[in-house]
Amino acid sequence: MSKIKPSKGAPYAKIMGVGGYRPTRVVPNEVILETIDSSDEWIRSRSGIATRHWASDQETVAAMSIEASGKAIADAGLTADKIGAVIVSTVSHFKQTPAVATEIADKLGTRKAAAFDISAGCAGFGYALTLAKGMVVEGSSEYVLVIGVERLSDLTDLEDRATAFLFGDGAGAVVVGPSDEPHIGPTVWGSEGDKSETIKQTVAWTEYDSAVHKFPAITQEGQAVFRWAVFEMAKVAQQALDAAGISADDLDVFIPHQANMRIIDSMVKTLKLPEHVTVARDIETTGNTSAASIPLAMERLLATGEAKSGDTALVIGFGAGLVYAASVVTLP
Repeated sequence: MSKIKPSKGAPYAKIMGVGGYRPTRVVPNEVILETIDSSDEWIRSRSGIATRHWASDQETVAAMSIEASGKAIADAGLTADKIGAVIVSTVSHFKQTPAVATEIADKLGTRKAAAFDISAGCAGFGYALTLAKGMVVEGSSEYVLVIGVERLSDLTDLEDRATAFLFGDGAGAVVVGPSDEPHIGPTVWGSEGDKSETIKQTVAWTEYDSAVHKFPAITQEGQAVFRWAVFEMAKVAQQALDAAGISADDLDVFIPHQANMRIIDSMVKTLKLPEHVTVARDIETTGNTSAASIPLAMERLLATGEAKSGDTALVIGFGAGLVYAASVVTLP
């Protein structure tokens, strides 16, 4: 018989607060057209993107995260010293170690919170949210700060017609804490590594030679990614609804990863979402911000009043790996 005492966590977990940060520089399609042979109409029709935000030198991964996190902590009605753990999902923090989460935890004023980074691409927020939920229920942390943050402008090849217009920068954060009722449903997640070549970094850091290569960037096989997202991710989204024990009619809000407007619209159609469901389309003015896209879209919907506290939302992220994560949550 085990001599280990059982954990004393909360019965359930919930999202208590949300915050976002978008860099001050707004970049319209006209700027992108300076380096690729395309048109504003083509970019909008292919992706739905009109503008995106690009970070300045001062708007680092850490700086953007701290801004978004401060808002999320305040929105949760807490102070930073109550945060027991910080999880950062990013693919664009170029220093391998230490984790940027440790810097963020310190500068926020936490009391030596556990802190670590994860790399799960555009599904990173969903992965981190699942970890945070488990930590609260298990009892290792009462309040967990989850951050999705990217500076994808650093990894964009502005001469690549297929991707130059896609990516933006920003940070989104949520605080996960204890609850007496289930407000974060079961996660449906996984990976399809056999498709990993469809979204990847052009050159590995160990192979990069500035005399031979362009600076490493993100590249993707657009049609293959589109087909996978439209047909396979709608199935995952439905599985998340089933796991939560609800139907599309029970939803108030749908917040998919902001990868492409056509993908979003196709998923809405496949899932047969009722007209009353509010759909996040933050991509139009924010672009694809990978791990930051879901919390940024969530924050904007709440800020504009398009969604309200207590709404039931389906969230799903998917991308490089190929990886995915979906769950039903109650909005803070």
